[in-house]
Amino acid sequence: MATTVKAMLAAANEAVPKVDPDQAKAMVEKGEALVVDVRDPQEVAASGKVKGALNVPRGMLEFSADPALPSYCKSGGRSALAAATLQQMGFPDVAHLDGGVEGWRLAGRPVEPATP
Repeated sequence: MATTVKAMLAAANEAVPKVDPDQAKAMVEKGEALVVDVRDPQEVAASGKVKGALNVPRGMLEFSADPALPSYCKSGGRSALAAATLQQMGFPDVAHLDGGVEGWRLAGRPVEPATP
């Protein structure tokens, strides 16, 4: 069954407890919590982050949190999770590139240089 971002956010907000800034500060000071900032590095660079927070971009969260997994950067892991999310949202024609951008490059396909 298709879902929407609004429904996904509502489910997440219902399932995950919230703490206010004072509670979070106390938990961190007691060593009971680690703040993980899931914004992109450019956002963190532009606006700063909670002191001591670990920056793990949302696209890498699952891979960073699972010590049993090797790094899946550029090999299609993030695209597999993204494609699954789009399918859950009801997009019918979704696929992901096997091997990711690294597989594309190793197959001799052209890769554009990054733009500043």
